[in-house]
Amino acid sequence: MAHVKLSHPEKVLFPADGITKADLADYYAAVAPVMVRHTRERPMNLWRWNAGIDKPVVVQQEIPKGAPDWVRRVTVARRGRGGEVTHAVGGEAATLVWLANQNCITPHAWQSRADRPDRPDRLVFDLDPPDEDEQRHFPAIRAGAVELGTVLRELGLEPFAKTSGSRGLHVVAPLRRGAHADEVRATAGEIAERLAERLPDTLTTAWRKEKRGGRVLVDDARNTYAQTTVAPYAVRALPGAPVAAPLAWDELEDPELHPRRWTLATVRERVAGRGDPWADIGGAAAPLPRL
Repeated sequence: MAHVKLSHPEKVLFPADGITKADLADYYAAVAPVMVRHTRERPMNLWRWNAGIDKPVVVQQEIPKGAPDWVRRVTVARRGRGGEVTHAVGGEAATLVWLANQNCITPHAWQSRADRPDRPDRLVFDLDPPDEDEQRHFPAIRAGAVELGTVLRELGLEPFAKTSGSRGLHVVAPLRRGAHADEVRATAGEIAERLAERLPDTLTTAWRKEKRGGRVLVDDARNTYAQTTVAPYAVRALPGAPVAAPLAWDELEDPELHPRRWTLATVRERVAGRGDPWADIGGAAAPLPRL
């Protein structure tokens, strides 16, 4: 791994927890053996809290100026606005540590890889509660994720789940890279509608909160070209430094499960004890179904 010298390693990024930039960098170095397989070759957006999580976030697409030559990058077309943008590309332990040195607490990754940015290899859904009381809504989120797994399997896809590290759950199905991003987005929307029709009392695809009626949102918008999702094992900028943790599918039945169950302080022990539940996700890739 390339050597990364931290600037101001003592900077406190999580004031309530005393977690410093050095702690964040140490975490990403420790989880890199499992995390890099999920960020490898993927363009990334950087969510940076330059003055700590109590201050505003900077969401940055363009790779920061002065990035070392060994940090991989890719230039891709902007959709809608025209022009191009050059992203950092994940896949190296040193890159994760270097991003931490840029105060990037939470890297977000594309659903496609740098060599074919318009051909996603991930289909992703975010089950998000309608308000701040995610504890009350989490049984519906969990039941929705389980039913979504059933829907995906019926279509020939293999579901994988992870905690968001924030308020909900993500369900991901690996794809073969045949379909264009626009087709993937359209199919994701149809799958989301199919799921909401099965559980209409608890799930919805309505974007406007006043139309959700207190139901959980099945968000499929992350499948749009150039949209990103929090990377597996990424730290969230919330008290306690929760982590977006990949799950074994049967863990959705665990009554103790909640979106922020694992943190920067506990994920390493989890990985050491059981490995990466998503280790074989690439081998489960299937063609995009035609509905």
